[in-house]
Amino acid sequence: MMSPRSLWSAGLLLSCSVIALTLPARAHSAAANARDAQRGTPLAPKAHPTAPKSPAVPPPKEAADSGSRTSFDNHGAVSPADSEASHEEHIIVNARLDEIRSSLQSSTGATTYRFTRRDIETNPGGDNAPLNTLLLQAPGVAQDSFGQIHVRGDHNEVQFRLDGVQLPEGLSVFGQALMTRFAHSASLTTGALPSEYGFLQAGVIDITTKNGSADPGGDASIYGGARDYFFPSLQYGGHAGKWDFFATGDFVHNRVGVENPTSSFNPIHDLSNQYHALGHLRYTADENTRISLTGGVSNAQYQLPNNPGQQRQFANPSFLDSSLSQEVYGSVDSASLNERQKEITDFGILSLQKDMGKVSLQSSIMTRYSSLGYSPDPLGDLVYNGISQQAARSVFSTGSQTDVTWRASRQHTVRFGYQVYIERNSSKTDSVVYQQTGAEDDGTPIYDGTTTNVHDGSGRTGWMYGLYAQDEWRPVHNLTINYGVRFDGVDEYTHSKQVSPRLNIVWRAWRGGVLHAGYSRYFTPPPFELVSNTSLSKFVGTSNEPQTLQNYTVKAERDHYFDAGVTQSLLPGWHASFDAYVKLAKNMIDEGQFGAPIILSAFNYRRGQVNGYELSTNYEHGPISLYGNAAWSRAIGKDITTAQWTMDPDDLAYTAHRWIHLDHDQRWTASAGGSYSFFYHTGHPTRVSASMVYGSGLRADGLTPNGRSVPIYATFNLSLVQSFKDLFQVPFLKRTELRLDVLNLFDKSYQIRDGSGVGVGAPQYGLRRTILTGISQRF
Repeated sequence: MMSPRSLWSAGLLLSCSVIALTLPARAHSAAANARDAQRGTPLAPKAHPTAPKSPAVPPPKEAADSGSRTSFDNHGAVSPADSEASHEEHIIVNARLDEIRSSLQSSTGATTYRFTRRDIETNPGGDNAPLNTLLLQAPGVAQDSFGQIHVRGDHNEVQFRLDGVQLPEGLSVFGQALMTRFAHSASLTTGALPSEYGFLQAGVIDITTKNGSADPGGDASIYGGARDYFFPSLQYGGHAGKWDFFATGDFVHNRVGVENPTSSFNPIHDLSNQYHALGHLRYTADENTRISLTGGVSNAQYQLPNNPGQQRQFANPSFLDSSLSQEVYGSVDSASLNERQKEITDFGILSLQKDMGKVSLQSSIMTRYSSLGYSPDPLGDLVYNGISQQAARSVFSTGSQTDVTWRASRQHTVRFGYQVYIERNSSKTDSVVYQQTGAEDDGTPIYDGTTTNVHDGSGRTGWMYGLYAQDEWRPVHNLTINYGVRFDGVDEYTHSKQVSPRLNIVWRAWRGGVLHAGYSRYFTPPPFELVSNTSLSKFVGTSNEPQTLQNYTVKAERDHYFDAGVTQSLLPGWHASFDAYVKLAKNMIDEGQFGAPIILSAFNYRRGQVNGYELSTNYEHGPISLYGNAAWSRAIGKDITTAQWTMDPDDLAYTAHRWIHLDHDQRWTASAGGSYSFFYHTGHPTRVSASMVYGSGLRADGLTPNGRSVPIYATFNLSLVQSFKDLFQVPFLKRTELRLDVLNLFDKSYQIRDGSGVGVGAPQYGLRRTILTGISQRF
């Protein structure tokens, strides 16, 4: 078998060879390429199964459009009337290359939910809103604590792509390494995915980053309000000759960095400071060749909020009755703990895009560094948990991805490519624990208050890879059959591989109606950065001794996934869709938070099942935009077979022969929203928008593990945005925008977690009513 270094070298050589072979290719005219190029998924309807498109080149207005269908542009898109000819030509060429890039990644048979620039701007908070709150407006997306989302009953099995390039996984738990501000538009693709999508397949979030062609000019804004919320940001994009560039940065300061563990209006000890930046540089060599470089950084520091009134010393049940536990009972105030966590993420992508008539490709090299560090309260963590642990984890990933489309004939579009990632994972902990000095007759441990230090560290280098090929076949004009196969492998903590066939059928059965059905075989490697490699023997005879010493290695998940649905255009601008899915899993991967550090750890259920239904509709016409989604889901698992030391022995025994709900299983999820722009045809429109999120509640322990749900909730957000074309009458100053956002309008107090459940840490409550205001100035 090839070594990781050999495979990485081979992937890099293949990428460089592709670049070398394609750069000298003979240029074609824009018109000739337009006839050959296959367009990507259209912007409307908002949620729909993807079908093959007719070749086309977007008109100039689309190329410069911000994504909004309104007559004004809050992000300064340049109209043909006041553009230079060279600038206009640059916009058209880049828009055409964007369309060709989109066609490299077919979503035929899958369900794609799109967020245009207009959708992002009308969502309360706009670019200032965290990315996860935007994604909650898609069907089948449930919210969890620490900014996590669950798509179709999976635990965070979501991949992120920037301009079609998949980013390796990172360690971010609380923060959003990718900000909404980075996105010109975005999409969420779910269902039975074609063979080009591998590794993480619950959902594919593809962000089209802002760039100097579609988002020229600058924007400076200040946003803030309740709970010391202060959020300044700056962005600027431009074009010079064959180059275009875009850069943005922001700083976030508030006192609600992590969800409140109590229902109080203001959490205790919850300060957060974060900064984020993104840069995008592109060189368009000719109408068929483009090179782009994207880089980003995220640095976030959090205080972990406190839960007053806690009196459970030594949280592990085996320590509760020890004499030392009685001695230290109440000796530390849980409202005054000082636990902190820091998260860093850096990433970079270098891509070549080339069109050669019937063949087009994108070849990329990417890298990502992610680290997480936890600092305990030295005495408080020791008294409450029996361990005070300084913990640090990091993962450095680098890889290569190439996607090729060959339009072999009018009936066949062939796609093939590969992905390979080399990863280095390291973990280090320094722990202070109580030393056990004996045991009572009933087995209760005895401690004399003496502490001991335990150092534990590990590191591992691993790799994973995937190859795919597929054919999009159109035997008749209204029928598309997409069939393909993937070959994936992983050599990290686990070593396995799989051949995965995929099949999707899309039939335009009647006018405005599309039926689709598909099957996909999935292979999901365990998250390398989350697999725990703790040396359990070092903690035997201490206050952190596990209740079980079993620790089998987390395995790759293998799934059979079935999906079918229908999309219908009801009236001009009004679309609706229905989708149903079933997933049958072996070694289903789940994640949980065990211990004081907010670091997720992965484990497997031997068997798993997920099934559900989704209904989505949207309407868009002139100044009005409306949408609504509802989803029902059930996710269950049986027999926890790996990372057993993290579990309660009673839970292990119960699940060995019984099905239980997964901790992130939420039966009903819904979202809705809309916007209306007054003074629509003037230079000073007023936009009112609102959104709603409903959840029937994630799981908590009842008579059985995960045997009940936390209470249902529904929250509403409201936004008011006033725009002025030339408020200050200064030539270099353009549009001014004032905004008012009210989050949780009716101040609903609701639980996301109650602190119980398999793999669940502290209680978590949703954000109480928060009023934020801001001003942004285009220049």
